[in-house]
Amino acid sequence: MTADAYGNLSGKRLVIFGCGYVGGEMARQARARGLRVTALTRNAAKAEELRAVGIEVVVAELGTAAWHGLIPGGADFVLNCVSSGGGGVAGYRRSYVEGMQSILTWARRQPVGTLVYTSSTSVYPQGGGAVVDENAPTDGAGETARVLLEAEALVREGKDEPPGRPCHRWFTLRLAGIYGPGRHRLLDQVRAGEVSGRAQDHLNLIHRDDICTALWAALTAPASIQNDVFNVADDAAATRDEITCWLAVRLGVPPPRFSEAPAGGRRTLTPDRIIANTRLKQVLGWQPAFPSFREGYAALLEQPGSL
Repeated sequence: MTADAYGNLSGKRLVIFGCGYVGGEMARQARARGLRVTALTRNAAKAEELRAVGIEVVVAELGTAAWHGLIPGGADFVLNCVSSGGGGVAGYRRSYVEGMQSILTWARRQPVGTLVYTSSTSVYPQGGGAVVDENAPTDGAGETARVLLEAEALVREGKDEPPGRPCHRWFTLRLAGIYGPGRHRLLDQVRAGEVSGRAQDHLNLIHRDDICTALWAALTAPASIQNDVFNVADDAAATRDEITCWLAVRLGVPPPRFSEAPAGGRRTLTPDRIIANTRLKQVLGWQPAFPSFREGYAALLEQPGSL
């Protein structure tokens, strides 16, 4: 799936809220495809990086109304891929719920075309090796995951709120564990000799570049496709033991031990499950360039300075 699979995007307008790891890459790709891009970020250093490649940037806190008069409404595409920015549950609420409320208030003044929101597969509480698709119940999700679900509900139900619908259509993409260029914490853990979590649990991953193609597929989907939720994960969830042993061989280090504890900053272990991506493929025609961790990490290890 290419960014302009459904037509020429040159001259269209894209507004990106949250220009971190994924949003920043989407901004660069959009600019290269001829879109007019406006990005909102709270990070002044990131703003300078984006301005250097020709992207219009507004520096503000998403959850406020301070930026509403600085970004014209009516954009063809809007992408909300803001991150929590730390601060626990309160930080999640500021970024995701208050941020989405602010976006919807802004968009109701002049509705936008397609709105895409990046959520997380952490909204699923299932474990025990279950295969999880978009129809899986989210009852019992953890505290921060419930905040993500609340933000999803704002998008889903926004069309019914006064004074009018904020967008012509919306999509929510629930992302698995993100890795890619410059983001390889698992490699660092394997080198250090200890990996968080349990050896037998499955690790669901998605390469940054495959997230971007999924986002483009949603943003540019035919008009007949409306208002849906998609899981974004690669084709081959594997156990942490399988992944880390494979990485250890290629790094030339011994297999790591497992901490049996959550990754830094998390309160609980990620449940053992397999995230299904079938719906994304069937409905939007998406295919990952990195169908498993092997292809993705092999590409990273080929980069200068990775080993």
